[in-house]
Amino acid sequence: MDIAENAGAVGGMTAASVLDHPVPELRAGVALCVDLDGTLVKSDTLLDTVMVVARQRPMELLRVPGWIAQGKAAFKRHLSATVTLDVEHLPYNRPLLEYLRKQFGEGRAIYLATAADKELAVRVADHLGIFAGVLASDGAVNLAGGNKLAAFRAAFGNEFCYVGNAKPDVELLAACVSPMMANPDRALLAGMRRKGTVAAARFEDRGSVVRSWLKAVRLHQWAKNTLIFVPLLLAHAWNAGTIGGAVTAFFSFGLCASATYIINDLLDLEADRKHPRKRRRPFAAGDLSAIEGVLAVCALMFVALALALAVPVVVRAMPGGDELVRPYSFLGWLGFYTVATLTYSLYLKRKLLLDVFVLSGLYTVRILAGSAATGVPVSAWLAGFSVFFFLSLAFVKRFSELEGLRERGGAVSNGRGYLVSDLEQLRALGTGAAYAAVVVMTLYINNAETNVLYQHPVRLWLVVPVLLLWLSQVWMLASRGEMHDDPVVYAITDKRSLLLGVVMAVVVWWAL
Repeated sequence: MDIAENAGAVGGMTAASVLDHPVPELRAGVALCVDLDGTLVKSDTLLDTVMVVARQRPMELLRVPGWIAQGKAAFKRHLSATVTLDVEHLPYNRPLLEYLRKQFGEGRAIYLATAADKELAVRVADHLGIFAGVLASDGAVNLAGGNKLAAFRAAFGNEFCYVGNAKPDVELLAACVSPMMANPDRALLAGMRRKGTVAAARFEDRGSVVRSWLKAVRLHQWAKNTLIFVPLLLAHAWNAGTIGGAVTAFFSFGLCASATYIINDLLDLEADRKHPRKRRRPFAAGDLSAIEGVLAVCALMFVALALALAVPVVVRAMPGGDELVRPYSFLGWLGFYTVATLTYSLYLKRKLLLDVFVLSGLYTVRILAGSAATGVPVSAWLAGFSVFFFLSLAFVKRFSELEGLRERGGAVSNGRGYLVSDLEQLRALGTGAAYAAVVVMTLYINNAETNVLYQHPVRLWLVVPVLLLWLSQVWMLASRGEMHDDPVVYAITDKRSLLLGVVMAVVVWWAL
């Protein structure tokens, strides 16, 4: 069976070997050595460990500069001693792992050879159970490049095969029998071309870069940022200036939100890898590296800040635009959102009920930010409706997560303070908030202010049963365990929800 067939048999991956011929048989007695980071494991375990330290013991990061000053091997040893990386759920290269298991079954001696700390490497080897030995950094010597090649020759002479992925592996692949690659980077490919080294096999297990980045920035979540337009739409205060300010604010908020999602994914690597759906996220799956994530966060935040500073300029420059009374109020709300989101990710998401109120408040912040970007004040009716409506959606999110946990046979939500026995209470709180939002809507329709904004306000009553139907549908599906754990994703992908949204928009237009 060639590698392409192997890959199809392991985990249903579409990525496989780029070769169209079987992997050549190794001679008897040739030791098969495989690298860990980026090769056997798609991610970098050093960076993964740093992210776990940042999540579990953030104050220890203050000691990192001192550790690095002691050398790479000592730095890795300190990290391994600080936290224990979960090796069971690492994103293994499945076609390569299948090949190694096949070689193990045939009696081949396989060695894990890595620059990672030996303590971590031994735990990986013990978990997989296919390695005859481990060669790794020991706190004094960093086993990479020339050090690794010297270790190979001391142990195996010239009778070794090696599987690598990065530029430091060029010399090792040139010196070994039947050199193999796994998810090779461009530097390795260029180095092998210069050396004239031809790979005997290439194990690919990674998703499309473009698709991975689109998933990482979560463009579908930008749908939440349309709340920025709500103040000017409901106040009927649209002109070139307010629309220009709102559009600029929309992109600023979207880029900032994407950056915070990436930060959250980096800090939640281990938890996401244990989740049946979240393990497919690009950073958890190893399709994007943590370094790339950090660089992306810096770039996204920079552009978001630049756009936030440009909001008052855009409003003033547009036809019909005017000087904002508080020109940098939007920037303040953007900063508040960033701090609140990061605090939520790092701490508040694990606090019973407080997490739900903060989560719902982040929706309302978008409305307040839209008001700041356009100079259109938020009415008391809109504020009241948004508080109850988004609180209900936040309860849906928690309820759906707990319902999924109950179906998997769990009892305690992962670090969030909720028990499966809380399901009925969450349902009561969530449905109560949903219907409270509808009550606010009915009071708004009968308000004198509404008669000024709409020529036919009585027609707005048609919105009420549609809104009731959608909210009831959301909670009915959640109770059945059929609701996506993110109600926003459900709202923008469910055809019936989209149809009901169109109906409400038509009714509002008809009432103008």
